[in-house]
Amino acid sequence: MAHDHDHHHSHGHGHHHGTPLRTVAIGFLLTAVILVVEVVVAILSHSLSLLADAGHVLTDLAALGLSWFALKQAERPPNAQQTYGYHRTGIMAALVNASTLILIAIWIMREAYDRFNAPVEVDGLMMGWAAVVGLVANIYIGWILSREGSDNLNLRSAMLHVIGDAMASVGVIVAALVLWLRPTWTFVDPAIGVLISLLIAAGAWRILQDATLVLMEGVPRNINVETLVERILSLPGVRGVHDVHVWCIASGFPLLTCHVHLDETDVVTSAAVMNEIKDTVRKEFGIDHCTLQPEWELCGPSDNMYCSMDTLRRAPQPHAHSSEGKV
Repeated sequence: MAHDHDHHHSHGHGHHHGTPLRTVAIGFLLTAVILVVEVVVAILSHSLSLLADAGHVLTDLAALGLSWFALKQAERPPNAQQTYGYHRTGIMAALVNASTLILIAIWIMREAYDRFNAPVEVDGLMMGWAAVVGLVANIYIGWILSREGSDNLNLRSAMLHVIGDAMASVGVIVAALVLWLRPTWTFVDPAIGVLISLLIAAGAWRILQDATLVLMEGVPRNINVETLVERILSLPGVRGVHDVHVWCIASGFPLLTCHVHLDETDVVTSAAVMNEIKDTVRKEFGIDHCTLQPEWELCGPSDNMYCSMDTLRRAPQPHAHSSEGKV
């Protein structure tokens, strides 16, 4: 009875697998084609904005490749060494991804700075057509990825890459039109390059924050621990809650462990209270994987409900020992 456990979490993740793999594979192949086209044309037309776009496409390729790898890994069943399975692979992939994006953004800005000082003549028409090809392909990839849903951080990072890249392609098309009409306005090309790199960096920073939150065992953004604890305390039969830990293995896979101080009742009633807690936590907070430890006596006094000695109790407490660990 000391280790009450719930195993519903496996159902919540089934929809990440299967079809996303095929989608990501299609996206990967199309992106590889865009990359080759844009790099060749960027070199031939001397366009920095197109090269920036190609840099972005390279990260798309990495994003989709890593997403594919991570989805494959997440399908592997848990084992004696990896008891949670391989869901974290996707988070590691997103972290590597975001870091690479930021480095590429810095490189583009550095290159643009040189171009502002020493302008380079650019073939607007050629770069424009390459960007149109990139835009059409990205819109298609974005569309097929969006159908997979965005609760998977890994697919979301791949999606962000693709949306950013489509916007970057639009930027390149605008630069190409300007340069075609006004060939002397060479500053337009590096200026668009800088805008694209800022776009890349902003998206990457968000992914970096989300991935770091998971790796630091932080509480998922959509869960408020205080509200969660108050809700458990409001259930009949619960006297206190302590040693509370909420974190997630990967996006969309939250976990909860806590000690629950119960009224001194029989085992059957206590078990019913524990089941009630698990149902409430699952329905109201979306936490399927929940480990509860029932207790019938308080640990020592403390004023922190997240450490192992702390307690958080219902306010009006008729029992004699209520004064001890009062928060």
